[in-house]
Amino acid sequence: MSPRRRCPPTLWITQIRTKWIPLVNGRTGSGPRVPIILVGNKSDLRPGSSMEAVLPIMSQFPEIETCVECSAKHLRNISELFYYAQKAVLHPTPPLYDSETKQLRPKCAQALTRIFRLSDQDLDNSLSDEELNAFQKSCFGHPLAPQALEDVKRVVCKNVPGGVQDDRLTLDGFLFLNTLFIQRGRHETTWAILRRFGYSDMLELTTDYLFPPLHVPPGCTTELNHHGYQFVQQVFEKHDQDCDGALSREELQNLFSVFPVAPWGPELPYTVRTNAGRLPLHGYLCQWTLVTYLDVQRSLEHLGYLGYPTLCEQNSQVQAITVTREKRLDQEKGQTQRNVLMCKVVGAQGVGKSSFLQAFLGHSLGHQDTKPFPQGSPVYAIDTVQVNGQEKYLILCEVSTDSLLATLPDAACDVACLMFDGSDPTSFLYCASIYKRHYMDGQTPCLFVSSKADLPEGVVPPGLSPAEFCHRHRLLAPAQFSCKGPALPNTDIFTQLATMAAFPHLAHTELHPTSFWLRGMLVAVGATVAAVLSFSLYKVLVKSR
Repeated sequence: MSPRRRCPPTLWITQIRTKWIPLVNGRTGSGPRVPIILVGNKSDLRPGSSMEAVLPIMSQFPEIETCVECSAKHLRNISELFYYAQKAVLHPTPPLYDSETKQLRPKCAQALTRIFRLSDQDLDNSLSDEELNAFQKSCFGHPLAPQALEDVKRVVCKNVPGGVQDDRLTLDGFLFLNTLFIQRGRHETTWAILRRFGYSDMLELTTDYLFPPLHVPPGCTTELNHHGYQFVQQVFEKHDQDCDGALSREELQNLFSVFPVAPWGPELPYTVRTNAGRLPLHGYLCQWTLVTYLDVQRSLEHLGYLGYPTLCEQNSQVQAITVTREKRLDQEKGQTQRNVLMCKVVGAQGVGKSSFLQAFLGHSLGHQDTKPFPQGSPVYAIDTVQVNGQEKYLILCEVSTDSLLATLPDAACDVACLMFDGSDPTSFLYCASIYKRHYMDGQTPCLFVSSKADLPEGVVPPGLSPAEFCHRHRLLAPAQFSCKGPALPNTDIFTQLATMAAFPHLAHTELHPTSFWLRGMLVAVGATVAAVLSFSLYKVLVKSR
């Protein structure tokens, strides 16, 4: 807007409305619009101000952040011009606030509501002074002074009914404060809060926030470390409102309220141990362990939605993850440092793989749910077992008969459980072919399991019996298993699988304990014979003198 041209205000306002603004934002459609600052230059050549003529166009186009009149000759408002330009880019108003309705935009209110819920540590729908100071310190690096806290609550009480209850700031009061910041031109305050919790200019959680880079070399796995387990346990305790050690359906929904959609579906009771429809802490930690092992990116995303980087004052969720060493090194050293072990359960259809997984969770055949499993589930079951006095997580993965373990990644695991129906010996042929195809020449320990041991054994077809096959290939004899009856299934077989996974080099040495006894006897006899011969030789030498 150059006064030297002596253009009437209506002319350059029309040009701004019909030419320049469409040129800048005409192609943005419904997306974010580029912020605009109207600048009236050469103000030294014109007496008075043209701001009144600009106000209508500012009301018409919300992307116009402000209007500044400046003079390069007199250096008037030059620094202010660049300040407003920088502010319009770094802290734009349109994504946050609707200047027509004088209210926060829905996406902004939704993001701030999520931040409020994450900061509400005791879930009483309000922020105490301690929670407010923790929030303030997390976002701005220092707590509020006691008098500043009182002033904030006084302003909220004056303007928002119910904004402060029992001397605690409610959600309505929290949203009002951010609205007030924006109305007073302090957009940077609200943007600092949003960006601290991972939001972009589009008011969506950024990819860098949800999926920080994490390199997992081939042969390595991922686990939660003590920082991760401590955080997710704190989240559990926060939402266990009745302090009964388990999350009800309502408490679990409340926990997932900060997620776009609930991450755990109806397969949960078939994957971890539950108690009458409630999720105990043990099952909750097992589910987190399973997700982190199978899909670490998904685990990072979940930790991000729960606010791990901000609430724990960490750079990213990567600090909650441990990448294990390569499996090759574990095999060379003869033991593993992993706390999570994978067992593939392989067998023909109908041999009882699903019942085996449910027995791992403590469900006997009589107590297993007769309803059909959710589509695509259950594929996994996870629980803890004791291995030489140490607690390990064991994951059982039911391998589909359709895949036939056609590719090596499908066969990769820490231990293989090859299951056949003891009452139908022909099902053993399937397991034997899988063993020869994928495991016979490898270092993965294998255990053949004869299911339905409560039924009479079937007639063995011509050829090697299961016991003879295992003996020929230096494998442990087939283990017997049955989950029929009211009693809880025997868990020894799961401990055996976990031990074989943790110490794969012992899987074969335990096959023939008599060989070790015989070897020890031979060593002892050899030592005795050598001693006798040495003593006899000594006596001969003495006599010869």
